Amino acid sequence: MNKALLALASTLAVAALPQLAQAQVAAPAPAASAPAPAAPEASPLSFNVSLTSDYRYRGISQTRLKPAIQGGADYAFASGFYVGTWASTIKWIKDAENAAGVDAKGSVEWDLYGGYKGEIAKDLTYDVGVLAYVYPSNKFADIPGAANANTTEIYGALTYGPATLKYSHSVTNLFGFADSKNSGYLDLSATFEVGPAIQLIPHVGYQRVAHYSDFSYTDYSFTVGKDFSGFFLSAAIVGTDTKTINGVRAYASPANGKDLGKAALVVAVKKTF
Repeated sequence: MNKALLALASTLAVAALPQLAQAQVAAPAPAASAPAPAAPEASPLSFNVSLTSDYRYRGISQTRLKPAIQGGADYAFASGFYVGTWASTIKWIKDAENAAGVDAKGSVEWDLYGGYKGEIAKDLTYDVGVLAYVYPSNKFADIPGAANANTTEIYGALTYGPATLKYSHSVTNLFGFADSKNSGYLDLSATFEVGPAIQLIPHVGYQRVAHYSDFSYTDYSFTVGKDFSGFFLSAAIVGTDTKTINGVRAYASPANGKDLGKAALVVAVKKTF
């Protein structure tokens, strides 16, 4: 693969999977002589906004190692079904299209998703659904050898205690890679409460890009997060083992040649309400 094509292909990285968050409201302790009031129910509708120093998804920077503004909304039905939407600023669409001489448009990722969560047994739950990543006005289909960046995946997850194993499967081409339908991502993560409002979140995942073995890779992260009066602050070490091909990193930015999967510290603040 020549360096021009490699630089173009290197930007066909993955985008952001939102986490469904449900705010919990605790009732005050009743007086000893008073009947206990019913605890207020958590609202089925929640919103989230966040600011991050680098939008990493599956280990790959979507913002050329720069900050991003993000936000979304989720609705959880009592039946177990849920729907949601989420969006983030990005740079990889414009960078790739500019490098290919195409009229660059896309600066936003917009996700739409829905699914169902249920319980199999005590402490064992499942989650199945579909997620569409939409890049409004993207022109990737105009790049020779590429496909439209819009991507749809179906997913299934099992959670036991603090650990979650999840698999996502693309039913379309994957993020602009032509002929990449049926790519898959396997993800193992856990959330440990280690102190008052403090979480440790280790993660490892493997992205397989169908028919592009040089662009398949493993990613990892280790996150420490703490809630401060409703604001969740986090710091994460994030990295990948992406390959070097003909002297060029497999996921190098065509804008400046930087490795979009390099190990780095990512800090973020998120508010859910």
